[in-house]
Parts: sequence; C-alpha cells; structure tokens
Amino acid sequence: MVRKWAFRAVLGYLLLGLFLYVYLFILADSSLPDSFKGSSADPATFMNAREIMLSEEFSKIKNLLFFLSTPYEWLFYFLILILGVSRGFEKWARGTAKNQFIQTAVYLFWLSLASFIAIFPLQFISYKISRTYNISTQNFSMWMKDELTDFWVNYLIMFIIVSVLYGLMKKFKNRWWLAAWALSVPFTIFMMFIQPVVIDPLYNDFYPLKDKALEQKILTLADKAEIPADHVFEVDMSEKTNSLNAYVNGVGSNSRIVLWDTTLEQLTDKEILFVMAHEMAHYVEKHIYIGIAIYLVLSFFGLFLASKLMRGIVANYKDDIKVSSVSSLSSLPLFLLLTSMLMFAVSPFSNWISRYQETRADRYAIEMTEDKQAAITSFQKLSKVGLSQVNPPILVKIFRYGHPTMMERLIMLEQYEQEEKE
Repeated sequence: MVRKWAFRAVLGYLLLGLFLYVYLFILADSSLPDSFKGSSADPATFMNAREIMLSEEFSKIKNLLFFLSTPYEWLFYFLILILGVSRGFEKWARGTAKNQFIQTAVYLFWLSLASFIAIFPLQFISYKISRTYNISTQNFSMWMKDELTDFWVNYLIMFIIVSVLYGLMKKFKNRWWLAAWALSVPFTIFMMFIQPVVIDPLYNDFYPLKDKALEQKILTLADKAEIPADHVFEVDMSEKTNSLNAYVNGVGSNSRIVLWDTTLEQLTDKEILFVMAHEMAHYVEKHIYIGIAIYLVLSFFGLFLASKLMRGIVANYKDDIKVSSVSSLSSLPLFLLLTSMLMFAVSPFSNWISRYQETRADRYAIEMTEDKQAAITSFQKLSKVGLSQVNPPILVKIFRYGHPTMMERLIMLEQYEQEEKE
C-alpha cells in the first residue's frame, strides 16, 4: 500500500509538471491585445526585441518553478508521513530528552533539515536562473548565507508556533484550533512590529538615505499622508539584485520608509516620489489592518477545516500515515500539508483583494504627486529591469499576482489621463 501511494503521488506530480509546462510554454497567450499596441503598455515602446524575448523566457521559467514548488512541498510532506520518516523523527526526539520543549526542538530540527535538503534543488535552480538572466547579482556564498539565515529564522519562529500549537492540542483535544486562532492574532501583530528592526537587519544593512534633498521630499509626502517618520532608510541591495523596490513596513512607532539603492540608481526623483506615494497609500488607506482582518477570517475557517481534516485522516488512516494521534509531533507534516493546500486554494481570493488595494494605491499616488508621466515611466522601468511579462497568462495572474499586471496598471494610467481631460 505504501509503495502504491508513493508511486501514485510521484506520478501525479510529474503529470502536473508536464501539464504546467505545456500550458505555460505552448498553450498560454501572453501577447498584448491589438487594441493596446503602440500604447504605453506595449513592451515594444520601452524594450528592445532582445529584452522582450528575455522577459518572456525568464517569466515562463519562473512561473513554472512557482507552480512546481508548492505541490513539491505537498509531495515532500506526504512522503515523509507514509514512509514513516516523521514517526522516526518523533521517536528520535523522545529518545533524546524527557522535556517536551527539547523534544519539539529536536523533532523540528530534523524535519526542518529534511525539508531544507529536499527543497534546496528548486531553490538553487531559481537562484541560477536569476543569475543567468542578470536579475540576481549574488555570488553563491552570499546566497547560501541568506539561505542559512532563512533556515534558522524560520526554525526559531516555527519552534515557538509548534510548541504552542501542540501544547494546545494536548490541552484542548477538540477546540485547540480556536485557541490557536486566538493566540495567532497578537503573535502576528508582534511579528509585524519586530520585522523592520529585528529580522530585516539580519539580511541587509539599513542606514539613513544619503540624498538629503530627496529624503526631505519623501518626508514632505509622508507628512502630507500623516505617516510618523523622521528618516527614510536606504538598503544596499545592489550586491544581491538588480530589481527595484521600495516599501513602508512595520506598525506604530516601528514604521519604516525604505528604498533599495537599485531604485535610487535607476529611477529619477519624480519616479521615486510616485513609488513612495504608492507605498504610503497602503498606510493611509489602512491596508495593513484590512489585511489583518481578512487574515483573521481566513485563518479562523482555515484552522477549523484543518482540525476537522486532521481528525478524520488520523482516525481512518493512522496506520498508513504512521501517526498515532493528532497531538503527536509526527502529525506536524500533515498539519503543514493541509494548511498549505488550504492557503493555495484561497490564494486567488487573497490575490484579488491585494490587486484591488494596489490599484487603489496607484490612484492615490497619481493624485498625490500629480505626475502621471513619472508613474508611467516608473512602471515601465520596473517591468524592464525585472524582466516581467506585461500581460501574463490568466492562471499566473490568478494564483501568483498580488499586484495588477503591468498592462492593467499602465492602461489604467492612460485611461486616468483621459478621464482628467474629459
């Protein structure tokens, strides 16, 4: 039975990969509609033929890796369950110490290490592709350092979550999901609070913006948007990537306005001000808090469904998946598998909400800066530097895009100009 399940799971994954390849490289249409040819959304107006070709190639490969990575994670969790690897990790942990927290730490270390090793090939392929297409500028040692930092940061966060979660499972046999949901709210807010000042500096060095004239212009925008900020931070990302980015993150007094040095190098001051106005819009329109509210609703139902599914699966298939009870540590891959699948299933909805908020932010930025041309050229440069498709296939947009497509953003700007003229 185990061999049959493992064979079917691997075969299913390979067939899915074949379907995705055929869809992305043969069937999907990413060409620009004829009605938009010659407009600001037409790649031919801001890219040369080679850049257009590279953007199509790079986007197709990255999209394929995206769609392969999540099911690959599901396959990994499924196989270590049915092959008894997770049960072996739990026995190892119980044989190491009697203390429950130490047992959790040991079990989670081996599970995290196995996951890291299993997923590493896909991560490395993604890194090499980004290097080949000149998106990433990291050498291997620097990239590996970030990967190892990721491992330990995620391990520490997961240790806290798993220790609390499985403690609740033991204490509240049927209602653990509700207690876990209630505790997830302050934990999420706490993580958002410490992200800018504790976690982000582990990966990059942040320092005040050197261009004080530009900083003053940005702070003037921030003051107009009523964002409590005394400094604009610059981060040295050029040693890692050629991509462009800027953001406002954190909550309360820990809010930070951040610009990548690549953005400073490749965008004009007017374009930077538009990008920053867009990021400030998320703060002004309370998108962070709306996101938290949506997360609360989705996580409530997600944890409820996960608890019901775990109980049913363990009750009916505990011998097959080598899990004695829901509250045993060996059930963690099952929990991660189910929550990952539920998150993927709801991603079209969450991405739709995100795209709506991003459109609102675009409009806010135009109104604040009153510079539509800077908006258009900034989007064109973002697309060009990132080698992103202007009009990605529909499945890519639905499952991957938390932002409107570049075609949608640029056409919106042109239509906004027409509305203003009328």
